[in-house]
Amino acid sequence: MDWKLELVTIPVSDVDRAKAFYVDQVGFTADHDHRVSDELRFVQLTPPGSACSIALGEGLTDAAPGSIAGLQLVVADADAARAHLVERGVDAGEVQDLPWGRFVSFADPDGNAWSIQQLPPRG
Repeated sequence: MDWKLELVTIPVSDVDRAKAFYVDQVGFTADHDHRVSDELRFVQLTPPGSACSIALGEGLTDAAPGSIAGLQLVVADADAARAHLVERGVDAGEVQDLPWGRFVSFADPDGNAWSIQQLPPRG
C-alpha cells in the first residue's frame, strides 16, 4: 500500500499576502483558490515538480500563523535556488555546506520556516 503525503496546511495571518509570496516570489503554482463559505477559504499551492502541495486559507487550522518550522524542499542546485529567491525579493540565507547536503533557509511573511536542500552526491 502506498502512503503519499500530498497536502500540508500552513497557518498564515493574511491569505492573500501569503499566496502572493508563495506564487510571485517563491514560484509555487496556484492550483485552487475557493471560498467555500464565509468561514472557509481553501488555497492550494504546489512547488514546481512536487507531488505535495501546501494549503493556505481561512478555517483550515487552529495553529498560530508562523508556527510551522522544518518544512523542506529538495532541489538539484542550492545556489540556483537561493539566486531564484533573492532575485524575487525573498530574504534567503546563505548556502550552508553540511555533510548531508547544501542548505538554504527562508521564511514566509508570518515566519513559517523553510529549508531547501541540495542532496549530496550518492555513491
